[in-house]
Formats: sequence, structure tokens, C-alpha cells
Amino acid sequence: MKIILSLLLSLPLVLASALAQAQYAALLKGAVAERFDDEDLRMFVDTARKALYSAAENETLKWQNPKTRHGGEITLLRNFESKGRACKEVKVFNQAQGRKATNNFDLCQVDGKWRLLGSSQLKNAK
Repeated sequence: MKIILSLLLSLPLVLASALAQAQYAALLKGAVAERFDDEDLRMFVDTARKALYSAAENETLKWQNPKTRHGGEITLLRNFESKGRACKEVKVFNQAQGRKATNNFDLCQVDGKWRLLGSSQLKNAK
């Protein structure tokens, strides 16, 4: 799931084409997000960006595609610092076609982009 979140959060600010979205979806095989269509992916990525760039601690942002009934939530659990970098812990819940998944992730800004923080790096987190 960490690979999936990393892929989704590292997408360009705007996915240029349905082909690009289909390529990313192909990488998500076996995950709840595998069942997302192009619009689901766009909604999820837009919500993730809002959570990382503007959500307050303990704020939950929701998304739902009325066409597919797929949806989810991203909650900013806390802000922290690691090695001088701004970091956030988020809880991600997604559901699609009867499948559900909830995971927590730690991400830090590196060169202006959000990256997953490995558990070994957390030892120095404040």
C-alpha cells in the first residue's frame, strides 16, 4: 500500500490524459485503488493534495464519485518535523466495489514534493 500511495501522491499536479491515468492504475493491481476509474483517481489525488497542502490537524477530507460510488477519506493526523523537513502523518481510507482499506502513512517534503518516510527515518522525527 505504501507503493500505491507514493505513486498516487507523486502524480503530476494535473494528470494530462486518460492514458496516463490508465498507466498508473495498471501499477495498482491488487489494491482497492485498482478498481478506481479515471475520475476516481483524479478525485483521490485532488483530495490527497488538499490534505497535504492545506488541511488542519485532525481534519478529514472526503471524496466520492457519484457515478461509481467509490470514495474515501484522508485525515491529517499530525504535523511533525524530521531532519528539518516538514512532515505529516495521514490516515487514508478508500472503498470501491465492496473492497475497503485503511492505512496510515508518514510523508515528508523533499525538494518540494511529498515523499513517504521510512520507519528508520522516523527515529529522528520530532
